[in-house]
Amino acid sequence: MYTFLCENSIDGIFTGIYDAWASRYGHKNIRLHTGDVTDYELFQEYIQVTPDTGKSTKVADTIRRRLGDEVYLTLCQAILANELHTHKNGLDKADCIYRALLLGFSMPDGSKVLDALNLPYLHRIFELSRATSMEAHHLLGFLRFSELTNGVLFATIHPKNYVLPLLAEHFTDRLPQENFLIYDENRKLAVLHRAGSNYLIADASSLNDDMKKRYSSNELEYRKLWCCFFDSIAIEARCNPALQIQNIPLRFWKDTVELSPDAAPRHEPR
Repeated sequence: MYTFLCENSIDGIFTGIYDAWASRYGHKNIRLHTGDVTDYELFQEYIQVTPDTGKSTKVADTIRRRLGDEVYLTLCQAILANELHTHKNGLDKADCIYRALLLGFSMPDGSKVLDALNLPYLHRIFELSRATSMEAHHLLGFLRFSELTNGVLFATIHPKNYVLPLLAEHFTDRLPQENFLIYDENRKLAVLHRAGSNYLIADASSLNDDMKKRYSSNELEYRKLWCCFFDSIAIEARCNPALQIQNIPLRFWKDTVELSPDAAPRHEPR
């Protein structure tokens, strides 16, 4: 048996799929694994995969051409989910994707491969993809940009899953003429977008904490006005904290202006 060890990224896993397919060891003799191995097994040969953009692009293009964009997006979202190893039922996400591609490429209509949820590896892909897409969907509604003194729109998020690529695509499409930065504090990564250009995702571990709070005078005033509005429309007799938490989970609160412990000072309600 041969185990291909892949980096936990789209490029890493797609490169692992390319190398595994090209090895000609036989699909039944191959499995893919994300991250490092803690318990080595006898009679296994472990092959380290180095991410290669060229190989990854070839795999991505093949998936899109033969299985369609929906399958491609679902697989990418599953890869972006916060799972490194075989945490559930011995199913590693890289190997699940490899098995899904084997099935899809063998079907007359490969775009239907995701319908076979009775297969454990496809059900696992569905679970992982849903976790990522749901969190990205929430953040598209809850993410708040703040204007800094230099005019850059800045937002901080603390997602469980690696949703930055999905948010980057969305906001680049909708704010093409804005300079903005979305900072994933959990992973110390940031989306950087210059007006009129495409985005890039970069290491932001050295991001200046003071810079993140250098709000423009307009931003501070609008924060006060928004918090005042939020307080004014509240109906005390209908206060329902449980429902509020259900609609906006607590883990989003510190990044939401009106709910954060560091919320802007309120104006006195009239």
